[in-house]
Amino acid sequence: MNSSKSPGLAGFGILKNTTCHTEKKISVFFSIIFMTVGILSNSLAIAILMKAYQRFRQKSKASFLLLASGLVVTDLFGHLINGAIAVFVYASDKDWIRFNQSNILCSVFGICMVFFGLCPLFLGSVMAVERCIGVTKPIFHSTKMTSKHVKMMLTMVCLFAVLIALLPILRFRAYQIQASRTWCFYKTEHVEDWEDRFYLLLFSCLGLLALAISFLCNAVTGITLLKVKLKSQQRQGRSHHFEMIIQLLAIMCVSCICWSPFLVTMARIGINESRSKETCETILFALRMATWNQILDPWVYILLRKAVLKNLYKITRGCCGVHIINLHMWELSSIKNSLKVAAISESPVSSKQINLQPLNSTGQ
Repeated sequence: MNSSKSPGLAGFGILKNTTCHTEKKISVFFSIIFMTVGILSNSLAIAILMKAYQRFRQKSKASFLLLASGLVVTDLFGHLINGAIAVFVYASDKDWIRFNQSNILCSVFGICMVFFGLCPLFLGSVMAVERCIGVTKPIFHSTKMTSKHVKMMLTMVCLFAVLIALLPILRFRAYQIQASRTWCFYKTEHVEDWEDRFYLLLFSCLGLLALAISFLCNAVTGITLLKVKLKSQQRQGRSHHFEMIIQLLAIMCVSCICWSPFLVTMARIGINESRSKETCETILFALRMATWNQILDPWVYILLRKAVLKNLYKITRGCCGVHIINLHMWELSSIKNSLKVAAISESPVSSKQINLQPLNSTGQ
């Protein structure tokens, strides 16, 4: 069907010659499991964030907590809305012609897929930039990264993601039912028009750019923390350094592993004029991997905290029977101490002339 002429029937032509089939019972089961686990995980993360934000409202950690809250709220609504639509489609035996005559459901599904796909990636890159600034430029972070500015950034990120999701609708290009008949997205079947290519490349390039920014900023942050830890003989920041390095590695690994296949597949379809026979299965597999990122987000960003790391260390040490590293007592002021250590380490004064005793007294 020509989507520009008959938007109400957009994508229905693919239903007759589909080459990608999914088992109904298994698919419904996995959709319900993914949705339930995602909702529970993100709900728990939101509860933890709200409690932590009330505790650190006036501290430098507040900006990180606000961004993390925006991330888990976005993931929560993504699982709730997209999961509910997917379960409905499976339960209706994927009979789009019966319940999608006006193409409204497919359009809503496509908009939600794009928005809830890009928005977490954007927020992840913003969080990486915020952490990088907080570690490398603590004075600038404390004066410029206020709660008001963070809320403005959250609003701008969400509006930008909404704009990208609405672009096909504004250009009178309907979202297409995919070959598996289980979800809607940009046109991926026989992509020949430049505008269809543009949407696919725009989505993939923005997503890959967000991953690249996150990777770069997290790498800079990790290197800076390691340098500060090696230079400083103080013990106050060690627990925070250890915790941050573990979180940064987990964030980079999970985001890249989960999202790269889907983004690269979209880019390949947008570049190549002809599709391979495995494209349908490849897209479906990559989509499910991307869904796992939204499930793991709260565990990586929120639940992988110092208490969990400390217990994991004790278990590992008990199993291995080897004294790997001497962990000191976790301190509530570790974030403030690490920022002060980072600021002092970059000052032109020689480290021999620096007296860190006042820093310790103020950090208690």
